Amino acid sequence: MKKTNKWSWLLTTVVLTGLWVLNGLGPIAACGQTLTPAARISLITVSPGSELYSSFGHTAIRVYDPGVGQERIFGWGTFDFRTDNFYVKFLRGTLPYTISVTDIYAMMYEYQIEHRTLREQVLNLSAAQRQQLFNLLMENYQPENRTYQYKFYYDNCATRPRDKIAQVCGDSLTVPTRTRSTGKSYRDWMNEYLGEKPWAQLGMNLALGTPADVITTGWQAMYLPDQVHDQLARSTVRQANGQVVPLVASDTTLYQAPNTVKKEVSFIFDPNVVVAFLTIGLTFFTIRRYQRGRVDRWLDRLLFGTAGVLGWFLFLLWVGTDHGVTAWNPTLLWLMPLHMPLIYWATGPGTTARRRSVYFGLTAVLILVGMVVSKVPGGVDILFPMALLIRCLVNLQLSRRKALMPVV
Repeated sequence: MKKTNKWSWLLTTVVLTGLWVLNGLGPIAACGQTLTPAARISLITVSPGSELYSSFGHTAIRVYDPGVGQERIFGWGTFDFRTDNFYVKFLRGTLPYTISVTDIYAMMYEYQIEHRTLREQVLNLSAAQRQQLFNLLMENYQPENRTYQYKFYYDNCATRPRDKIAQVCGDSLTVPTRTRSTGKSYRDWMNEYLGEKPWAQLGMNLALGTPADVITTGWQAMYLPDQVHDQLARSTVRQANGQVVPLVASDTTLYQAPNTVKKEVSFIFDPNVVVAFLTIGLTFFTIRRYQRGRVDRWLDRLLFGTAGVLGWFLFLLWVGTDHGVTAWNPTLLWLMPLHMPLIYWATGPGTTARRRSVYFGLTAVLILVGMVVSKVPGGVDILFPMALLIRCLVNLQLSRRKALMPVV
């Protein structure tokens, strides 16, 4: 995926405008263009970048026709930060993504600056298939067709090129891993690319529901550009004469990014470490205060109130967005939205021992179940629920003794 900003957008616009004027690359003029026999179509795969939106790489289709000196690279990963209500639309899954057209020089310039490797796979397509694919791409690029609703796992910059290629090849295309289980879920594949961004990894995993835990087939795993590259490299296509040949005629590295030292989050700022220290501190504080005959209601309200606010956010991601992967989120068992306001119902001035027992007893059960079914990597989904569970046990013990401790 890629974004547009003021300067890259301006540079690309100037370059493409010049090329259109000199070489006739305008999309309207090219709608009825017939490719020459020398034309070739290839798949461009870009390695992951340092920004979160580029963490999974990028895929595009290149159409190069040296017979008339023309070239177009079609990519489906473009979005614009200048879109009205950008962040609201992004969170709701309604941010419009578009197909964009560039050329190899502008593309290489952009990704060389970002130190991202570019690979090109020339596809072994017949002249009829090349023409059909080109026509599909040009039709998709028309103003009324170029915008689509992005779906992280199901409809993105990698799945769109894959689907266009499969459409023109039909049943002549054989992808050996198409229906074969990879043994990895959508979430597992995603996490392989987020290891250097632990806070982003934590946030995305907390937001994902059970659809992310579906074990993928090879076809489903191709929501990732690297998987499109690797699996199409092992695919074959049957030609008109019945001969079966590799789908990829050649695989070339157009630009090899230099090996750079990757920035890693400092150990003390790793989310697992931060939450571990927080849990240890809360545990010792709770035990010491309890031994002194005190229960701090303000702490219960802070912890469970925060959990409730986070829970409402995750719940809205489930019911109020179109992502398709945030439903049935087990994290909501311990980040239960109703903690806010029920924590005040259970710890208010007029509370009773029975009321506390009901609230903290049910909460403890939900926390335990949530810890068992959670799929969040690392230890945050164990450590933070553990801090909440300890507070539940202290309050339940207080209720069993049927005595109120001084409130501070």
